Amino acid sequence: MNLLEIAGLHLKSGQGTIVRDLDLSVSAGQCHALIGESGSGKSMTSLSIGDLLPATVWVESGKIEWCGSSLLALSKKDRERLRGKEIAYVFQDYASVLTPFMTIGKQLDETLKAHHMQDMLDMPERKNRKERIVQALEHVRLPKEIYNRYPFQLSGGQLQRVSLAVVIMLEPKLLILDEPTTALDQTNANEILRIISELKERTRCGILFISHNLRNVKRYADQVTVMREGQVIETGSTLPLLNSPKQSYTRRLIEAIPSLRPSTEAVHESI
Repeated sequence: MNLLEIAGLHLKSGQGTIVRDLDLSVSAGQCHALIGESGSGKSMTSLSIGDLLPATVWVESGKIEWCGSSLLALSKKDRERLRGKEIAYVFQDYASVLTPFMTIGKQLDETLKAHHMQDMLDMPERKNRKERIVQALEHVRLPKEIYNRYPFQLSGGQLQRVSLAVVIMLEPKLLILDEPTTALDQTNANEILRIISELKERTRCGILFISHNLRNVKRYADQVTVMREGQVIETGSTLPLLNSPKQSYTRRLIEAIPSLRPSTEAVHESI
């Protein structure tokens, strides 16, 4: 059974249809990349999973199933409970999710408490929560001193690692990455993707990876879906699709990057 199964999804806004008849699935231990030009509907598709669509956009029809059950049939409160603990997001604008004048440790502690509120008997003690937070920070290659620092004292790469530390603490079943390395230099971007790779190998989480960086997609994704103007135009295993695309639009995307032009390369490093 797939963790996530989307079928026939239509998203609409006051301006018209944003996504039409979209099918997509993610299984445990799989990285499924969603690619296409800006405005193709990638991010809106990902936001629909976690009930994070803006007020001007809505699901008109289709199904979004989580572990075999309909997400769309759940109440808003129940979907909020899933978000973070079972379905987690890492966005490009990582700094906006942190409060500027609250220490990193305090913010991560509040996150842990929030995700245990529904079962107070399972609430870790404060000392145990701190140990768990420090372990998560160290897991993303951050020193424990970060616990007492404020967001404005950290670099962009460090802030993005903090957002990954939250994911590591909660160990969700599905991780949705929306351009998580776009604002980072290549060194930091590579390190972030290595950390995500390690998390996937350790926890067998599924990953929905939205990216414009086709080099990263080729290196880390198992499956690729190509979107254009709100529609899926091509989907398949990563290397066959990128080496022998069927659609002219996909070929144009690939040919814009010389190192990705179809070749005899058959090495695929799985995330």
